[in-house]
Formats: sequence, structure tokens, C-alpha cells
Amino acid sequence: MAGGGGGPGPGPGPVKAGSRPPWVGLAAAVWVQVAAGSAYVFPLYSHAVKEALGYNQQALTMLGVGNDVGENVGLVPGVLANRLPPWLILVIGSACAFFGFGTLWLAVTKTVAMPYWVLWIALCIGTNSSAWLGTAALVTNMRNFPLSRGTVAGLIKGYVAVSAAVYTETFNGMLGNSATNLLMLLALGIPTACIVVMYFVRPCTPSLDEDNSTEHSHFMYTQISSVILGVYLMVATVLGDTLKLSQAVTYLLFGIMILLLLAPLAIPIKMTLYPNKQIKEKPSTLAPSYSTDSLSGADPENSEPLLGSALTTHARGTNESDDSTDLDLLLAEGEGAVNLKKKRGPRRGDDFTFLEALVKADFWLLFFVYFCGVGTGVTVLNNLAQIGMAVGANDTTILLCLFGFCNFVGRILGGSVSEYFVRSRMLPRPFWMMCTQIIMVVTFLLYATGLHSLIYVSTTLLGICYGVQFAVMIPTVSELFGLKDFGLMYNFMLLVNPLGAFFFSALLAGYIYDIEAAKQNPGVLEPSNCYGPDCFRLTFYVCAGVCCCGTLSSLLFIARIKPVYQMLYASGSFRHPRSQQQLH
Repeated sequence: MAGGGGGPGPGPGPVKAGSRPPWVGLAAAVWVQVAAGSAYVFPLYSHAVKEALGYNQQALTMLGVGNDVGENVGLVPGVLANRLPPWLILVIGSACAFFGFGTLWLAVTKTVAMPYWVLWIALCIGTNSSAWLGTAALVTNMRNFPLSRGTVAGLIKGYVAVSAAVYTETFNGMLGNSATNLLMLLALGIPTACIVVMYFVRPCTPSLDEDNSTEHSHFMYTQISSVILGVYLMVATVLGDTLKLSQAVTYLLFGIMILLLLAPLAIPIKMTLYPNKQIKEKPSTLAPSYSTDSLSGADPENSEPLLGSALTTHARGTNESDDSTDLDLLLAEGEGAVNLKKKRGPRRGDDFTFLEALVKADFWLLFFVYFCGVGTGVTVLNNLAQIGMAVGANDTTILLCLFGFCNFVGRILGGSVSEYFVRSRMLPRPFWMMCTQIIMVVTFLLYATGLHSLIYVSTTLLGICYGVQFAVMIPTVSELFGLKDFGLMYNFMLLVNPLGAFFFSALLAGYIYDIEAAKQNPGVLEPSNCYGPDCFRLTFYVCAGVCCCGTLSSLLFIARIKPVYQMLYASGSFRHPRSQQQLH
């Protein structure tokens, strides 16, 4: 039986056998990821926080930084992903949501007076629930579906993106546009959702049959149902915002949304009602991170062949700098001078530890490219309400819903399109990061014009490009550096969000916004609002320049890793030549 997970196996706790449990876990992860989107709804209650507590824009922007810090500093859950079962990680995340958002609710309702720094920490704790929930769902499902990494990453992160629209629909229809009710929902709803589904998010025996057409059709169904959900939420939000709907219609729309969120459960139900004969897994499909040694408790280091002599010509081209020393090491070992197995570190495509990955140039190139795309995109997300108001788009709810939907579309497309081209053309996934950052340069220049007619077009383009960055980064990390410490590496990459929010949103956007607001209101000590294109124009120019740097860096990155993808996908599906060496 093939195990799941890299290095330490599929994760702590027993592995659930059978073909149905991974799909039940994926359906449960949908609800976990929707709950994990709490950081995306900051614009829904940020204005209420600003008005209730009397903050200026820079203070509010620093709260936005706290929002991003909490969401993306997930190093602790990343470390614990290999040590704690997923259900316990979900419990910890639920506790963070309860205490963090509960504290914000107490402050906004003025039940308890709190200093600014307490609210900042509370917001960090509340949104840090997203890191715990996301790590449990993503790491578990990536290990349960190791041969469909791009598709799984796109789906899992796509539902996080669509969660903004789910919360917006709930906010408009069920909560009466009340920020305090929304904070109460975040404090109580997230723990409730996690407790209900946490038993089903668990490590399972992974599917390792690349020719399983049934699995492909299941993924296609899940993607289509998620797109239908996204389109429905977009239409429902616009209708609810432009028309006065009766309470009965509002409840009906909400009920349809719940049914669409339950759609992935149709797969395990269908597998129960119409079971297929289990396809015997072909030993040639085993990737190194999913060998039988992972489950039997054997040391994966000691189970690897002494030399990766089965590497193809592509594989040799992958590591030219490493290959130059292979012969010397082999001769030295023959003379008893060195133990080759201990001296030779992992190569790109192998399972790396986190510390081994940290000293690799490709790891930092990916980090920088991702920083340029997501760090600038999160600046717009955090200031979307003020950007809309500055150009005369006073109804920022539609803007937020539009960004959330397009972010969702970008994640689904980024995962599925990159998966198709990496299998058919061995095209490195970061190629799509480069393409979208080129589009982002144009998008920021459109924002800088300050034209009301372009705000929706710009938000659409940016949302899609922003989503692609997420969907591509995740499988790229797992392909280059393995699944052994994937949870920790993935969460380390997410640090670019708070870094980008701090540098581009707090230090740059918030500072310039307050300066322009002071110019427009010379007699007011601390003006809170700014109108016109100058409020964010310089910020958008800087963001466009940063994306230009990211585009150039991605060219270098793609050139370096192209041989790796030619090695890993030479057979049309994810393979590692060393795994085939173990079969002989």
C-alpha cells in the first residue's frame, strides 16, 4: 500500500484506506477553506472600525497589516503539520478565531474599551486562524492527491478566494450589512464549521494511478461546481446590492449557496452508491515522497539508492552544478575518504528539509517573484474600499465581490491551466506567474489614471492575476522541494503577504493617502477621507515598477528550473526517476 506525504509519511495519525475517504476529505476541506477566508472580509468591517474608534487612514492601514500578518504567518502550523493530526490543527485555528474576532466584537460594540495595540494583536490572532485552517486542509489534500498537485492547489485555494463572496452574500442578505454581526459570525461560525468537519480532514491512502479517468472526471466535476458557485455568488451579490429583495428571496438565495457549497459531497455519495472495482496501483507510479517505506516507518534516507543512476538525460541537465562533483565524490568514496550517501544533498525534485531549501537560490527566487506579484496585489485588496471611494465608486461591496470572484477564477485557472501545460509541454509553472505580472503592470497603470470607468476593469484583471500567483506557487514549491516539509515551506512563502502589506500598503499607500487628504482638508487636524486620483497614483506607479522587477526575475527563474520540469514530467505525469530506480 502506498503511503501519503513526504518524508515522515502521510502525516500524524492513522491513514484511512480506500478510494472514497480522500474525496470526503476534499469536500470537508471546501468548508474549512471557506471559513478560512476571514482575512478577505476586512474591507467589510474596516470602515466600521475606523468610524467607531476614530482612527485615521494610516492607523486603519496598519490594522490591515495586522490582518495580513495574522493570515500569512503560519510557520508554527507549518512545523506542526508533520507532528499533529489535522483535526487538532483545526481546533487550534478555531480557538484563534473565537478569541481574536470576539475581542474585536467587544471593541467595535464598545462593550469594552481597548487600546489600539490590543486590537492589532486581536486581529492578528483572529486572522491567524486562516493559517491553521489552510495548512490542515492544503497539506492533507496535497498528500492525498500527489499526482494532481496543481489541480488540488487551485481548488483548495480557490475556495478560500470565493469565501470573500460567501461572506459578502451572508453580510448583505443575512446580517443586514452589520459589521458587528459579521464579527460575531467570524467568532462563532468558524469554530462551528471546523468542529463539524474536522473528523473528515485526515490523511488517506493516496491515489497513484495517473490513468484513472474516473479521478479526472471527479476533479472536472469539482472544478465546474466551484465555478458555478462563483458565478452564482457574483450574480446574487450584485442583485442583492442593486435591487431590494424580499426576505423570502434572500433566504432562498442563501439556501442555494449552501447547496452549491455541498456539491463536492456528490462524489463520495456517488462512489458509495455506484462503487467501482479498485484499480490496482502500478508500482511504477510511486513518487519518492510516497514510497511504501513512508508508511512502514523505514528511514527514507536509508531506502534511497546510493546513486540516482536512473536519472534521464533531462535529469542530468537539471543539476549541472551538482553533477560536476559526482565523479569526484564517487572516486573519493571508493578510496574510503568519504561516504557519498551522507555527503550528497538532495537535488531539486527530491524531498528537502526546510533548512536545506533555505540555502537554495531557486527557493529565494520563487520567494522574490511571489513577493512582487502578491505583495503588490494585497496593497489594492487592503485599500480597495478607499480606492473605490477616491474615484467615486461609493458602493465598494461590489468591488470587493468582484475582486473575490476574479481571485477565485485566477486560482482555478492557475491550477488547471498550469497542470495541463506542465503535463503536455513540460512548461514550468512559474511561466504563468511571469505572464500575469506583465498584466499586473498594465493594471496598475490603469488604476493610476483614476478613471471611474476603469476601476471595475482594473479590479477584474488584478483579481485574476492575484489568484494565479497563489495557485502556481503552491505546486511549484512541492515539485522543486518535495512534500517532506511542504507545510513549513508553503507557510514561509506566505510571509510575502504581510511584508508586502507593510511596505506597500502601510508605509507607502497609507502615508501618501493621509498626505493627500491633508492637502484637500487644510483646516482639519486629522482628515479621514481623500478623493481623486492623486490619493493612490504614486502607490500604483511603485507597484507597477515592482511587478516589472518580478517579471525579469521570473525569466531567470524559469530558465533555471526548466530542466527540472523536463525531468519530472517527461512521462506526461509527475514522476521522479529515482523512484523507478528503486523498482529494479
